[in-house]
Amino acid sequence: MSNTFVFTSESVTEGHPDKICDQIADAILDAILSKEAALEADGYISQDGGKACLSNVRSAVEAMATEGQVFLAGEIRTQAYVDIDATVREVVKSIGYDDPDLGFHYRSIGVSNSIHEQSIDIARGVDESFEAQHTDVDSDAACDDDPYERIGAGDQGMVFGYACTETPTLMPLPIFLAHRLAEKLTEVRKSGRLTYLRPDGKTQVSVRYENDEPKNVTTVLISTQHEASVDVETTLRLGLIKEVIEPVFTQWGIDWDGADVYVNPTGRFVIGGPAGDTGLTGRKLIVDTYGGMARHGGGSFSGKDATKVDRSATYAARWVAKNIVAAGLARRCEVQIAYGIGIAKPLSLMIETFGTNTVPIEKIEAAVRMVFDLRPAAIIHNLKLRRPVFRLTSNYGHFGRELEEFTWEKTDKVLALREAVQ
Repeated sequence: MSNTFVFTSESVTEGHPDKICDQIADAILDAILSKEAALEADGYISQDGGKACLSNVRSAVEAMATEGQVFLAGEIRTQAYVDIDATVREVVKSIGYDDPDLGFHYRSIGVSNSIHEQSIDIARGVDESFEAQHTDVDSDAACDDDPYERIGAGDQGMVFGYACTETPTLMPLPIFLAHRLAEKLTEVRKSGRLTYLRPDGKTQVSVRYENDEPKNVTTVLISTQHEASVDVETTLRLGLIKEVIEPVFTQWGIDWDGADVYVNPTGRFVIGGPAGDTGLTGRKLIVDTYGGMARHGGGSFSGKDATKVDRSATYAARWVAKNIVAAGLARRCEVQIAYGIGIAKPLSLMIETFGTNTVPIEKIEAAVRMVFDLRPAAIIHNLKLRRPVFRLTSNYGHFGRELEEFTWEKTDKVLALREAVQ
């Protein structure tokens, strides 16, 4: 019997209120990392012999944006000076909020900064892991032998990673298409091809599946902020079909013949951005990950440095899942990893292949344990997570974008996994 269903995922543009906040939080983190990289900071571990080079930076920044105002809170540890106010305004300007009529303008917004220093109780478990504190030998000597034991997880919790064969980047098709439409929507706005578009926008794609395989697109929905004078039913709709929808689906060879297309179904979207809806960091977690196709650990990413396993271990879980699928060990794979605050070693590892595995799951799990070091310090070192690359992640998905900066998207462990399951 055929198993038929329709699955839907959404994305948002960089001008969406929540995404403004994610970008601000990550831009502050990037600025700190850039400044710290130019300083001689205490607490670094030499990379000689493949050891990890760990920064003193700790960041957990939250942002909220509303009409005419950005509020910042959270905790930071750094030896660098960063102009927070200027960083916020640069982000807002680069997105396109440079017109006072939008109700949110980079020059006139107020920036309220309540960021403070990280708690020493949290820092203690990260700077010196449970393993390092409880070793029977000298802590420094033990960590010199195995530097990845030095740093503990920044919090407890579990994370998930996912991959499947539905798209070239091994992402689920609905979220992949929603992101590409959102990217294109921003591109045609910033390039001036559709001059009546404004920064805020959302996309949504529904895909029909048969026996867990995507067959065709059934619905496309785009809601985008626009200037007041544009005719939604003619100019806006036809413009988006021609400049956004058709190019994306043609580029990726997607069947959308017969799909229902909705453009601004309320009929008007002039008031947008923080003037229309308050934004918060971490409120687009499903957009950030797999569009709802896979489970989510619950922790958000933006504003957090890589000692926070909410972020770094979620990247590592995607790295593991993608390499499993790329190696041909399964067509679908979900990975769960659990951590305890201050503890270096993961507390648990689970591999789920939904019956698509080509070798026993026990062999896949054993291979993952052999090939991947999932301690936070090892993840930071192997995925190069001390670089200021995080603002780039805050739009259009943290996964499925095969950019040089996105090291967790590499399929560099395929051969090692194949050898390990033999």
